[in-house]
Amino acid sequence: MNIKLSKPLRILVNYLLVPLLIFWLLFSIYHQIAQQQNLKQAWLNIAHSFTSEDWWKLWIVILLVIVNYGLEAKKWQLLITEVQTITFWKSYKAVLSGQSFAFNTVNNVGEYVGRIAHLNEGKRLKAISVTLVGSISQFIVTLFMGISGLIYMRIYILDTTHFIVGINKFWIDGLIYALSAGTILLLLVFYEIAWITKLLEKVPFIHKLSFFIINVEHFTKNKLTFILFLSFVRYMVFVLQYIILMRLFKVDIETITIGWMVCVMFLVLAIIPSIAMAELGIRGEISKQLFGLLSTNVLGITFSAILIWFINRVLPALAGSLMLAGIKLFKSKNL
Repeated sequence: MNIKLSKPLRILVNYLLVPLLIFWLLFSIYHQIAQQQNLKQAWLNIAHSFTSEDWWKLWIVILLVIVNYGLEAKKWQLLITEVQTITFWKSYKAVLSGQSFAFNTVNNVGEYVGRIAHLNEGKRLKAISVTLVGSISQFIVTLFMGISGLIYMRIYILDTTHFIVGINKFWIDGLIYALSAGTILLLLVFYEIAWITKLLEKVPFIHKLSFFIINVEHFTKNKLTFILFLSFVRYMVFVLQYIILMRLFKVDIETITIGWMVCVMFLVLAIIPSIAMAELGIRGEISKQLFGLLSTNVLGITFSAILIWFINRVLPALAGSLMLAGIKLFKSKNL
């Protein structure tokens, strides 16, 4: 269902509500940083991190972006084969282009537009359904790892840390059970997506739209498993980036705990509707709330979140906009 907002409402959302949300989130983060103990020393530690013998860690994080989007490009190349055969490089360019479109849309919806722009006319709308399968695989991994992170948090943090306020174990348990049930259901849908597609095609009003989803019928379980594996490896690259940066900025939390808390953070980010521009504030606030339970180094936590956002979202979006240069989206009425 397409919900069209009136022009005044779009202006209100885009030019007033979103900027206010971003301002409020960034001010909240600034307020917390300003109240940090030994703030001057914390700033010196951050500055020293960029010039110390550990500076190479930042370059590792940047290089991991190439790996990250390389995995996503391989995944999309495999998925899109059902619609059109493309090279790995063309898939890579499409994935980066998707980031440039996703930057100003809720929950990266615009990513599909950027990707299919690199396909031949007549193939683009068919590509949406197979691209959606890739998104589902990444969401399944995010749910599974996020639930695992919640379990770790429930056992090793909530049961051993007494100064945490406002986190009720009962609600955490309920959330774990609810998300687990949802993940199992989504996993079943994912592996039976070919059968479900064939079933949906028998529904009269959906049958008219079979043009968009028919390519999904050809996915085998082996192929879907490999797509899920690529999604998992990509997810672990994200986690590794966070661990490296928090180590670089001297966030005094055990490495394994950082990893699982990052999983919880990604789960929250996946559930909360947001646009990439506002995500900086949201990501910073969530990072501060979660990791702030275990460390007083608010500045190190915040800098990690800001750099991850800039490296993984802004740089690929800029690169993607260059990839789109010269592409004519609609040469004719054929999509």
